Amino acid sequence: MPLPRLGTRPLPVRTAGVLLLVLALAVGGSLLALSLRGGRLTRAARPVTVEVSPSHCGRGWTRPAPGVQTFDLHNASGGAAEVYLEDPGSQAVYGEVEGIGPGTTRQLTVQLGEGTYAFKCVPDDADAVTGPSVRVTSGRRGPGAAPVTEHDLIPPALAYQKWVGGGLDEVVRLTAKLGRSIDRGDLADARSAWLPAHLEYERLGAAYDAFGDADGRIDGTDAGLSDGVRDQGFTGFHRVEYGLWHGQSASRLRAPAAALVKAVTGLRDGWSQTRMDPAQLGLRAHEILENTVQFELTGRTDYGSGSNLATARANVDGTREVLSRLRPLLMTRYADLPGLDRDLDRAQHLLDGYRHGGRWTALTALPRAGRERVDSVFGDLVERLASVATVCDPRRTA
Repeated sequence: MPLPRLGTRPLPVRTAGVLLLVLALAVGGSLLALSLRGGRLTRAARPVTVEVSPSHCGRGWTRPAPGVQTFDLHNASGGAAEVYLEDPGSQAVYGEVEGIGPGTTRQLTVQLGEGTYAFKCVPDDADAVTGPSVRVTSGRRGPGAAPVTEHDLIPPALAYQKWVGGGLDEVVRLTAKLGRSIDRGDLADARSAWLPAHLEYERLGAAYDAFGDADGRIDGTDAGLSDGVRDQGFTGFHRVEYGLWHGQSASRLRAPAAALVKAVTGLRDGWSQTRMDPAQLGLRAHEILENTVQFELTGRTDYGSGSNLATARANVDGTREVLSRLRPLLMTRYADLPGLDRDLDRAQHLLDGYRHGGRWTALTALPRAGRERVDSVFGDLVERLASVATVCDPRRTA
């Protein structure tokens, strides 16, 4: 899988960590809100302008009322800021807007119910400021999520990094086996050995950022290379795959296979000195399957083995591994975690149906209805995992 995009954030405007999304729709001059869960349209109150600044954070919200409410968040300061709508007691977050530039206005739409709220303004270059508390006396509010800090993410990141170290040992073992098959000229055995080695690497999906340039040497494609599959820069698993399934001789494949073994061994040997960024762990949990949809389920990474569905299955395993480390944080913050587990089970069982012993159905062999079903299942998963990325996006609390 190609390296996931770095530093992206799933949604710049968030309500309750995407546990309940509310879309503000301008319809006929009035503002309507649509709950994505219930599909019910309810009329929202008129937008309320709220000031964002260190000296007057939250000023302007004086008449709280239950129901869907849209706020025009105006940054009156001289620098960019984030804004949270939170419970000032528990610090549960009900809405968030990032990157409000000086002098600009951004909207936030939330479902308000009985409880106490306050806006927290978080300037890029100054301490956070919490505005006045506002009390709503009735109604059912949307779900809130306690903020996750970078400190919260350190233990799961360390646990995941340790697991990756063990996974790299297995990648080295399986890749060396592949190399030995090519060295002795047994290309049939090499084709059998290629897939287990590649899938083991694919299960390490959340660590690709920490792998750095090594990932391109190990699992890169010919995208952007001037000579395509004949380019000297085309290396790694897919270079060997191309040769094995396009009739190249063992003598021609020995150098690419040796380079692959050297690359995975070097990555493994240096892993103990590598430090993963804890702040990126939730985002990576989302990006593994986002990239699966983009690259595997389109066939863009197939160089002859027809193993895209097998890779997608390995990516499901990789996603589970990340989530198992984040689960203690998610259990109290992500109400739809059981739904995510069910969707992962559904994707796993669907893909397992395309495995026949040691062989997998090629993506191109699926009928149109089969491809649409796979796309639908993974599309739903990616949506749910966007919520995980949002909930686990570390927030400043001071």
